Amino acid sequence: MKNVWESENKLQKMLDVEAALAQAEADMGMISQEHASEIKSKAKTDIVTLERVNEIERETNHDIAALMKGLAEKCEGDAGEYVHFGATSNDIVDSSNSLLLKESIQILKNKTVKFTKLLLKIAEDNKKTVCMGRTHGQHALPTTYGMKFALWADEMHRHYERLDSVEKRLCLGMMTGAVGTTAALGEEGWEIHQRVSKLLGLKAASLTNQVLQRDNHAEFMMVNANIVTSLDKIALEIRNLQRTELMELGEKFDPEKQVGSSTMPHKMNPITAERICGVARVVRSYVIPALENNPLWHERDLTNSSCERIIFPESCILTDYILNLSIKLMSNLVFYPENIERNLNYTNGLIMAERLMAELTRAGMGRQTAYALVRECAIKSNKENLLLSDVILSRDEIEGYLNQSDVETIMDPHTYIGSAILSVENLIKESESWF
Repeated sequence: MKNVWESENKLQKMLDVEAALAQAEADMGMISQEHASEIKSKAKTDIVTLERVNEIERETNHDIAALMKGLAEKCEGDAGEYVHFGATSNDIVDSSNSLLLKESIQILKNKTVKFTKLLLKIAEDNKKTVCMGRTHGQHALPTTYGMKFALWADEMHRHYERLDSVEKRLCLGMMTGAVGTTAALGEEGWEIHQRVSKLLGLKAASLTNQVLQRDNHAEFMMVNANIVTSLDKIALEIRNLQRTELMELGEKFDPEKQVGSSTMPHKMNPITAERICGVARVVRSYVIPALENNPLWHERDLTNSSCERIIFPESCILTDYILNLSIKLMSNLVFYPENIERNLNYTNGLIMAERLMAELTRAGMGRQTAYALVRECAIKSNKENLLLSDVILSRDEIEGYLNQSDVETIMDPHTYIGSAILSVENLIKESESWF
């Protein structure tokens, strides 16, 4: 991703646009094919060097004027006279940015696929691993680790679809001139706009002023923010589950080499997950400036330009970085089955209160009556540190509804996961058509 946004590649993309413009104009008879071929042959960064363009820009204080002069001075004969004919600076900037963003989206899509497949593999391997489900930070009901990871995989697939969708709106070509009318290109202007875009492998924008409208760029920034927020959520859950008192799973730690703390020799910190959560905050912060880049004065002002030189590359690079960290995190995840089982039984069976109430109701007790009875028993169990099964069996009210064998069956958390396994299997089957 860094290679996409490094200066020489950005320069090459702008040269590609200038070459496409010359070729489109030659196709329409506006300049000669010889001139177009000469411009195209010289539109390469080993000829029009970054150093030379930067040198000119220091004199002109204008990046596209420097690009234009740098290319023109390398062309033989008078071909340089036809460089940039009929274009405005932002035709080059926005079309080349579309090429950069298209490359970036492909990288993000590839990483999203890799990460999603890792989640699906963990979900498949753990579809029967029953664990404690928590709501509000409290023990709720049993669930499975297959459910956790399948849920995340489903979410990441939606992000893949969002990237795919935003690419169609974002990665557009434009060669429409100073206010979007193509006036400088004459009667052939609209056709040249279409041809330039096609030569670049981009869809031509249907309408512009001096810029491609920034609602699409803002949408892309929001897609990146959405992706890293999901990764933040996943990493946060890993961090929570790696807490000392839970330790159901966590990051792999190399005791031979790795150091958790400079002063506490015992520490094994979730540093990869914490880095994901931290950097995600930076990516989310780019959404506001991206939205503010949409309202510009009249047909355009320059306030978006300096901002986008920061947020476009950094959003892409950091999103890619967080995806890389997330792939690393999932590839080195360690499960602790004994702790998973311990936490399932931590509350003396209180997590089976819902099932107990439901089975009493099925046996004929009124639902409200059953709820009140089980709640009373649960409070006693919690307060006096008793097994919920012992408390409920001591109550005369259950006679005729449940016996000891029934209660023992009901209190097994491994058999109270509903359609968890089926839902994971269905998602894994559905995922075969995702990518």
